Amino acid sequence: MLYIALFLIIFAFFFFRKSATQQKEAGLPGGRIIYSDTRGWGKVEQPLFYAALELTGKPDYLIEQGDQIIPVEVKSGSAPETPYDSHIYQLAAYCLLVEKTYNRRPSHGIIHYENRDFAIDYTRELEQSLIDLLVEMKRDEHNRKIPRSHESPARCVKCGFREVCDQKL
Repeated sequence: MLYIALFLIIFAFFFFRKSATQQKEAGLPGGRIIYSDTRGWGKVEQPLFYAALELTGKPDYLIEQGDQIIPVEVKSGSAPETPYDSHIYQLAAYCLLVEKTYNRRPSHGIIHYENRDFAIDYTRELEQSLIDLLVEMKRDEHNRKIPRSHESPARCVKCGFREVCDQKL
């Protein structure tokens, strides 16, 4: 019986170490995964929603560290010198959604690229800049003045508005 107990302890330790290694390789900080939008971890979660701004989103991961909930956005490809503004605003939107959904304001979020991670502080200035951008986007949508960037044919092909766009490449 002692050998079986010892075997089970070693077996559990092995899987605990393997799990920690996989979490680190995925670019996730230490903590408990409470939300995942990747099918590899099980069922896909419902999107987060904030009605006042009509904002919805599905972060790749939410990690609970003590009383903090940290959103993690995973990007494919190598890291740029600094994160793209669009990636920062996407992460800021997830921070806002976390605050409104869980009533806990994240101090930061993480953008994970293949070869580098960026921790982005979720400051009041970033939050206000995000809100200003969302209000401007809603105004432009209402006025049908939606400026589009057509500098990348690859992005154009994958665009969600391609079927109705009169400017597609």
